[in-house]
Amino acid sequence: MTIKVILCDDHALIRRGIRDTLSDAADIEVVGEAGDYGELRALLRNVTADVLVLDINLPGRSGLDVMHALKEDASHAAMRVLVVSMFPEDQYAIRALRAGAYGYVNKASDTRQIVDAVRMVSQGRKYITPEIAQMLAESLTQPAVESAHEKLSDRELQTLVLIASGKRLSDIAQELTLSPKTVSVYRARVLEKLGLSNNSELTVYAIRNGLV
Repeated sequence: MTIKVILCDDHALIRRGIRDTLSDAADIEVVGEAGDYGELRALLRNVTADVLVLDINLPGRSGLDVMHALKEDASHAAMRVLVVSMFPEDQYAIRALRAGAYGYVNKASDTRQIVDAVRMVSQGRKYITPEIAQMLAESLTQPAVESAHEKLSDRELQTLVLIASGKRLSDIAQELTLSPKTVSVYRARVLEKLGLSNNSELTVYAIRNGLV
């Protein structure tokens, strides 16, 4: 039985790389591609799939936002989500799994990992790397001490990471397809929730907590 896959990533070259990797597998067929949530929503009106390979860092609505929206739509309940992201596992993997993803793979991973993950996710099984398994095990055995940034919303965390990576608010606004004013609001919320005063302190916090 052929596994039908939809790709959602705003970088055409990355989509092409993933598509070529999956197309080499005889039991996997890529039936559609989208660059953002709007394109994905339009695609899903006419195409059904077993697995959605989804990036987190999308323009407009983030991949985590997309997962929340899909969970509310009963017509796509059977489609499983595999997150493939440039962000390391310790930044977003647990959030993605909590949001409903069946697996999380880093884009820097061996391409065979994506094929294995798609196959496993299509069967309704969770695909968890050894790194994520270790994180889950530690969360069960260690006292529940929540880091301040874990209280941030998905979009606030995304803003924190991008600012700490050296990007200007105007660049972040363009990348996330938001207004500069909206990004400024997210920045202000991040500073308030973390008890920080400026971008320099924010960057230091992100480095100390392994977010960049």
